[in-house]
Amino acid sequence: MPKNSKVTQREQSHEHVTESVADLLSHEEPLDYKSSSLNVGEAAGKKVPQIEVPENDGRPAWNSKLQYILAQVGFSVGLGNVWRFPYLCQKNGGGAYLVPYFILLIIIGIPLFFLELAVGQKIRRGSIGVWNYVCPRLGGIGVSSLMVCGFVGLYYNVIIGWSIFYFVQSFQNPLPWSDCPIRKNGTLAIVEPECEKSSATTYFWYRQTLNITGTISDSGGLNVKMTLSLLVAWIIVCLAVIKGIASSGKVMYFSSLFPYVVLFCFLIRGLMLKGSVDGIAHMFTPKLEKMLEPQVWREAATQVFFALGLGFGGVIAFSSYNKIDNNCHFDAVLVSFINFFTSILATLVVFAVLGFKANIMNEKCVVENAEKIVGYLNSNVLSHDLIPPHVNFSQLSTSDYAEMYGIIKTVKEGSFSELGLVPCVLEDELNKAVQGTGLAFIAFTEAMTHFPASPCWSVMFFFMLINLGLGSMIGTMTGITTPVLDTYKIQKEVLTVGCCIVAFFCGLLFVQRSGNYFVTMFDDYSAGLPLTVVVILENLSVAWVYGTKRFMQDLEDMLGFRPHSYYFYMWKYVSPLCLIVLITATVIEMAISPPGYNVWVQELAQERFQSYPTWALVMCFALIIVAMLPLPIVFIARHFNLLSDGSNKLSVSYRKTMMKDMSNLEEQDETKSILGAKPGEAPSSVAAKRAYLAPGGNRPLDPNSLSPSSCYGTGYQNAAALSPTTPVTPITPESDS
Repeated sequence: MPKNSKVTQREQSHEHVTESVADLLSHEEPLDYKSSSLNVGEAAGKKVPQIEVPENDGRPAWNSKLQYILAQVGFSVGLGNVWRFPYLCQKNGGGAYLVPYFILLIIIGIPLFFLELAVGQKIRRGSIGVWNYVCPRLGGIGVSSLMVCGFVGLYYNVIIGWSIFYFVQSFQNPLPWSDCPIRKNGTLAIVEPECEKSSATTYFWYRQTLNITGTISDSGGLNVKMTLSLLVAWIIVCLAVIKGIASSGKVMYFSSLFPYVVLFCFLIRGLMLKGSVDGIAHMFTPKLEKMLEPQVWREAATQVFFALGLGFGGVIAFSSYNKIDNNCHFDAVLVSFINFFTSILATLVVFAVLGFKANIMNEKCVVENAEKIVGYLNSNVLSHDLIPPHVNFSQLSTSDYAEMYGIIKTVKEGSFSELGLVPCVLEDELNKAVQGTGLAFIAFTEAMTHFPASPCWSVMFFFMLINLGLGSMIGTMTGITTPVLDTYKIQKEVLTVGCCIVAFFCGLLFVQRSGNYFVTMFDDYSAGLPLTVVVILENLSVAWVYGTKRFMQDLEDMLGFRPHSYYFYMWKYVSPLCLIVLITATVIEMAISPPGYNVWVQELAQERFQSYPTWALVMCFALIIVAMLPLPIVFIARHFNLLSDGSNKLSVSYRKTMMKDMSNLEEQDETKSILGAKPGEAPSSVAAKRAYLAPGGNRPLDPNSLSPSSCYGTGYQNAAALSPTTPVTPITPESDS
């Protein structure tokens, strides 16, 4: 556009532009003849694109499609795939759990993931800008999403800090958690009682790593080792995202792919271990009756919801850096299934290793109880006649012990409990459900101590956890920084460093000696309900406020094809209904479950459930309220015109796109007027109006069905209905940098 044009001058002066569409067209660059809609020859039958994006719109872009896919995979595939999904499989019917999970992935996961990718790619903004555009009164969705990202990022990076600490400790042989420490009392050397009552890995986690207190009210002061680990974790995250996608995109090549290398290595090694097949068989043996329990479906829906990172804003932020004609439908399906198969792979690895651990623990149980029986035989408490003749105590198998145990229990029925014998059944060991930190830092860690070259495997495992966490943290930080950078003129590096410094000091809450209890609190209350509310409002704002038919037409303009009508009905009816049921079930679960946490009782060397004190209860519900507070505040403020609708925050690139789109619409109308609908037909005296079609493609959508203030896109979408002389008021351009 010429530098001295009226539009350019007013862009620079930030005054309202009142040029007509004809004036805008007069300043457009000359059209290429072959690609022009006026060419009735070779190109006459070709569809003219409705949306054009400038080659250089000032917004960063991914270097390649692979980099973008790896970023989305790195964000969605996180620690939950490794330590949450296997636990839910074990708890909810083994292989039977995969059925409700897959069904809900199809009807909730993929449609909503596709929706977030599409709105981010179309509007090319972060979460705040996107929902301000779709419906200003629901603009609080983006702010709530940002706040949830902040809460989750605070404690999620603490877990990365724990992984860094274990990673560093793994460069020792033997591993420091392989044996209980010895306490010297004068000339006597005794095993640490707390460790002897639990296990070496449990003691190392609770005492050596966390040095945990006995209650949440007792802070115990800062844990220096964990504070330094948290500092290192935030430095790594800061360096990864300091240049935006220019730096994080390169990091993703490694952080997204390396975990798969480690998982496959562990799977191959695990399958070579004794008892691994028992673990996998136990995992995938379906308990079909579990599928009839509503709790199973609720937990499957929650896992689908969080596995894909819906509502966090990271999905939208990553997608906003795409070209507008990128096939985001393919991306949604691909990333969703990669996430699903990663969960299956991680489950195979976890249960192969836990099957090996269960066999080790079962054999240990048999040896300990066999020693008790030998003692009872020597003291004549038990008769030698009770022992089958083929039993050899020096090489006692689990089947021989089970036979001997059954005989003794039958004969000594009255006094059997006094003997203190346990059945040592492998199934009981496999049924011990472990999740979260208990799986990663205790159960899996204990299993690795029995591996040959255990330090090497430990280094690989915790380096994998660091990379899984880093991929999710990059997405979380992008979900925070992108909306802020889109809204305010702040230098990217300054914002990133500032966020990381503030987050580190806020994160000191989690590296006190009682910090693990606060991690549990934030994990239970800061994200679950607020994020579910955010996603259902996202769904409703697109499907019922912006309009599903209108959104489907936008997708056709972007992708070059119309998505299957399946998505229309999922977005409009099925997904909202499922989310409402999920929210209701979540609220009921919170109401009937007493709010509390598991404390570590040092004297007993085991966990005990304890209710939160009053101040902690207030803090729990404050997390929920604060995260959802922007929703009503923004709605009320914009309803009463107390807050700008945010239209002045739309990017220059998007506004240029809208003005070019108006030009294209007028060109098409003029062409139809000159040439007519058919060869030989007289030109129409009135410019044809553009129809936004319903999914069936035969009923136009009324361009005035939404009020001008309901969506920022209304102005340019209605432009085709105006005559060339009707004044059009585009949005005042503003710098996108």
